[in-house]
Amino acid sequence: MDHSGMTSAQLLKTSPKESAFCGQPSHRMGSPAVPCNVLGPPPAVWPPLDFVLGALACCAACVFTNPLEVVKTRLQLQGELRVQGSYHIHYRGVLQALWVVGRTDGLRGLQKGLSAGLIYQGVMNGVRLGSYSWCEALGITAVHGGSLLSGAGAGALGAFIASPAYLVKTHLQAQSADAIAVGHQHNHLGVSDAFVTIYRRDGLSGLWRGVNGAVPRVMVGSAAQLATFTSAKDGVSHSQWFSANAWLTALIAATISGVAVAITMTPFDVISTRLYNQPVDEFRKGRLYHGFTDCLMKVCQAEGPLGLYKGMGPVFLRLAPHTVLSMLFWDLMRQQAVKDE
Repeated sequence: MDHSGMTSAQLLKTSPKESAFCGQPSHRMGSPAVPCNVLGPPPAVWPPLDFVLGALACCAACVFTNPLEVVKTRLQLQGELRVQGSYHIHYRGVLQALWVVGRTDGLRGLQKGLSAGLIYQGVMNGVRLGSYSWCEALGITAVHGGSLLSGAGAGALGAFIASPAYLVKTHLQAQSADAIAVGHQHNHLGVSDAFVTIYRRDGLSGLWRGVNGAVPRVMVGSAAQLATFTSAKDGVSHSQWFSANAWLTALIAATISGVAVAITMTPFDVISTRLYNQPVDEFRKGRLYHGFTDCLMKVCQAEGPLGLYKGMGPVFLRLAPHTVLSMLFWDLMRQQAVKDE
């Protein structure tokens, strides 16, 4: 759920004409509506604990979707600022890329950057969930368009605070054997070594390098998902094809929404990856790009407009399962928390 302000209430919310949710709509982000026929009535969980469980749920989903993040990073860095046809293509698609990485770097190569990814998911979603809940408490989400703005704002704040973890994740996922290397190779020994190396070389501000690409990325992804997911879910629910299975309905809606999110967010994702992974000179300045706009212009000039859509395949394939897995794990842990209490 690192790309959006999607909440479990939004994931599970059905049309008023539907009766899958016990007639108990959610009024707080920490107490989402839960389908009776899937996980029973919504349990009451202490809000701070609920935020922690939400972050842990996103971390659990990250374990399953991280290989797609590795492949996405490689595809987005392949042929960086090079005209098509002037470089060797190592990765030709999602499945082929997964096979190449697994064959060359081993199965562990498919989980590169997982530790940093888990840190990012935990921090980002903890901040995002807490910020969104605060907006709800202030009544901001009740205003027309307030939910959209709150989701985008909360996601942006979470992305900013967790940016160092995403920076390290990008560096580690870009690292590979020389035979299939793309982009700049930072050659970190691990997560802790990456944090220490970046801090010693670039100072504290260096840990937030590339954040100017990450924040708009999350805001655009959040806005696109919030704008399309609910309407897609209402459409699927009204069709009554899958009314007996709310999670299947949510998965289909997340897939439909994923198309819109992938189309709108991938250019920002490419720019974010490039800014994060670029090498730095002795003056702590990026060697390839001076900032968001400069990166956008250089990619379009050297690689063409389609260069901004590199890696869109894994971006799309990751969105739906990650969203649904996050919510499923969240609700399962909430049920267990209530039993423990």
